[in-house]
Amino acid sequence: MRLPDLPDLPVRRHLDDVVATLAAHGTAVLVAPPGTGKTTLVPLALAAAEPGRVLVAEPRRLAARAAAARMASLLGERVGGTVGYAVRGDRKVSAGTRVEMVTSGLLLRRLAADPELAGVTTVVLDECHERHLDADLLLALLLDARAGLRPDLRLLATSATVAATRLAAVLGGAPVREIAARTFPVEVSYAPPARGERIEACVARAVRAVLDRGDVLAFLPGVAEIRRTAAALDGVDADVVPLHGRLPVAEQDRALTPGPRRRVVLATAVAESSLTVPGVRAVVDAGLARVPRVDHRRGLAGLVTTRVSAAVAEQRAGRAGREAPGRAVRCWAAGEVLARFPEPEIRTADLTRLALDLAEWGTPDGTGLTWWDPPPDGPLAAGREVLRSLGAVDAGGAITPRGRDMAGLGLHPRLARALLDGAAAVGRRAAAEVVALLDDDTLATGSDVDDVLRGLRTGSAPGAGRWRAEARRLERLVDRETAGRSGVRSGAAEVVALAHPERLARRRAGGGPVFLMAGGTAVEVPPGPLADHEWLAVATADRTPGVQHGRVRLAAAADRELAERVAATLLADTDEVAWVDGDVRARRVRRLGAIVLDERPLPAPDRSAVRAALLDGLRTEGLGLLHWSASARALRDRVATLHRVLGDPWPDVSDEALLADPDRWWAGPLDRARRRADLGKVEAGQIVRMLLDPAVAHRLDELAPERLEVPTGSRIALDWSGDQPVLAVRLQEVLGWTATPTVAGGRLPVLLHLLSPAGRPAAVTADLASFWTGGYPQVRAELRGRYPKHDWPVDPLTATPGRGPRRRT
Repeated sequence: MRLPDLPDLPVRRHLDDVVATLAAHGTAVLVAPPGTGKTTLVPLALAAAEPGRVLVAEPRRLAARAAAARMASLLGERVGGTVGYAVRGDRKVSAGTRVEMVTSGLLLRRLAADPELAGVTTVVLDECHERHLDADLLLALLLDARAGLRPDLRLLATSATVAATRLAAVLGGAPVREIAARTFPVEVSYAPPARGERIEACVARAVRAVLDRGDVLAFLPGVAEIRRTAAALDGVDADVVPLHGRLPVAEQDRALTPGPRRRVVLATAVAESSLTVPGVRAVVDAGLARVPRVDHRRGLAGLVTTRVSAAVAEQRAGRAGREAPGRAVRCWAAGEVLARFPEPEIRTADLTRLALDLAEWGTPDGTGLTWWDPPPDGPLAAGREVLRSLGAVDAGGAITPRGRDMAGLGLHPRLARALLDGAAAVGRRAAAEVVALLDDDTLATGSDVDDVLRGLRTGSAPGAGRWRAEARRLERLVDRETAGRSGVRSGAAEVVALAHPERLARRRAGGGPVFLMAGGTAVEVPPGPLADHEWLAVATADRTPGVQHGRVRLAAAADRELAERVAATLLADTDEVAWVDGDVRARRVRRLGAIVLDERPLPAPDRSAVRAALLDGLRTEGLGLLHWSASARALRDRVATLHRVLGDPWPDVSDEALLADPDRWWAGPLDRARRRADLGKVEAGQIVRMLLDPAVAHRLDELAPERLEVPTGSRIALDWSGDQPVLAVRLQEVLGWTATPTVAGGRLPVLLHLLSPAGRPAAVTADLASFWTGGYPQVRAELRGRYPKHDWPVDPLTATPGRGPRRRT
């Protein structure tokens, strides 16, 4: 194979060194930023240097196809000749293929079937820094194969950002070659959000500060944040343009094309490496990324906003120095410690399939393998336990014949279980057809499994040929002697439920389109026949941030009998005491997971459970469920004011504080309470007094009196409900009173509402002396005209106060 003239990318001048290094050592690490040509030029150079096939493992199908197309175009050929690819359900290779792009998962299956990888001279593991589960396992198994069967097999790990020293050690002390992109120095500074400031406002503030440098590229976690940041930049002297994967191509091109005015490009992580944004002189980084995660508690896929790693932050900052010296502003504290690299999937993912791959390789616990990061003991043990329940491994963890059949399917073990057990229940063909559909969600053109299967069977649905071939292949793997008959009622639902028993779902009360899955997640069914059924076996569901319910993508109609048969391990009878619909509900319940099948009242519930339910009610609806007399409310307001003004030892008597530590006051009648009505009989004032420290309780009336004596001798009630106690008193009763009264040991003045003879406020003051000299003459003039028969002395400081209105003689 002869190389053509290659593009002038940074890696081109290093190709001979990379080839020679790999030939000399057998393993190597190549670190090169995006845009240097490592994915497309290096495999061609390796194939030109040695006979045999070069396999390039990519984490994504799209990347594998795109890279193959790019390399084939450089050779002036079509894909499938010298350069080909193999991904799930699609392969374009020939006898003359020298470079084959393949997904990591597919290469794992190939390695299990042929540990020697006959005919392959080199394997390139691309984008190692992304740390996908299949890629980490593939690295471990390739190293094991190289240590035994294939010492001549060459391994090259390439990445944009990677812990090169650690990876080189995993590869047996492999040499590291680093190729730098053509960059300029970047000045990095930090501008964390102010207290209470949203990240969008912080980013907008930082953008304004660096706009004089030139075009600005700002990284935000998602589309919603981009929109809010754009709104915060309204009026800025620049074109503000978004850049994310949901935009139409024309709008993406606009973000990637310099215009006549200065630009602010607000982008998601799509601009980190795969796209080049020209003209950028400054980067503002929110330091966040929205990444896919499996919600194991809900059993649904979703997106989680996380702090980026230091490697990603460095990659983002580097965008500012591609064309000239630049500046990067990071919207987090300079002292914040970031993870060095992205979290490896092996630490967070379901390891059931990895456990099966390890058992097939002959190392059930993974010992003896060289790992970048070993699988965690707990999740791996859980995966092996699932395999034991499926009959895929024996008690010692060794793979069984059934397990080999499951592994050979290239399916998740749960889907393999659905095929094997489903064949026995509903027939080989029916089971194989359903599993072939579940394993390729691109085949689902609707939400009803039976409808989708009908379209695939008739050939009217896209992908019918691929589905039919896969179903035939799966059908051939099932033993005819153990297969059941076809045509069983709810056959599709049974196979779906065998794969995902926790996704059996029952309609919620009310007859709407919302169902509750056995795993505890509420999901909404799209309009159509599925919404009319009582039970569903959900094949695919997902959730979107901000949306209350998950969404059913694919499901089959089921019934209770099927649910109890397939998911018998989820059945349980329990006593439940909880706050439901505004009161304590005690019942004995038969459940299928989270789904209530039957229930009946529980006559004598556990007292501690009742207490917990009542507390849940108080947290839900507030302490207003107790009996708050006027005196109790006033007492609470007085104590709350002293806590605010004086602090300890006066307690915090807010709902939040009381409910955070109920052991301080849950006693007496509360211990005897059984329902909502009982709470309404509990005098709340007793609870407040119980919280007072006896050492200071006697000072309550001194520091926060209920009533205040005025010059006439009247004792008038204070209103403590506001920030400042209020004394509403007739103006004539405070004549001659020169100093404003205070409470809380003189720290808090009383707010005086001075009333007219009709009882309406004529003046409001917290400074009585100033009122007599400043405001009183105007008030006097106004009130004399309105109440001419009442006495309004010229000198209020020497006048005699009176309790009732005095008429002038």
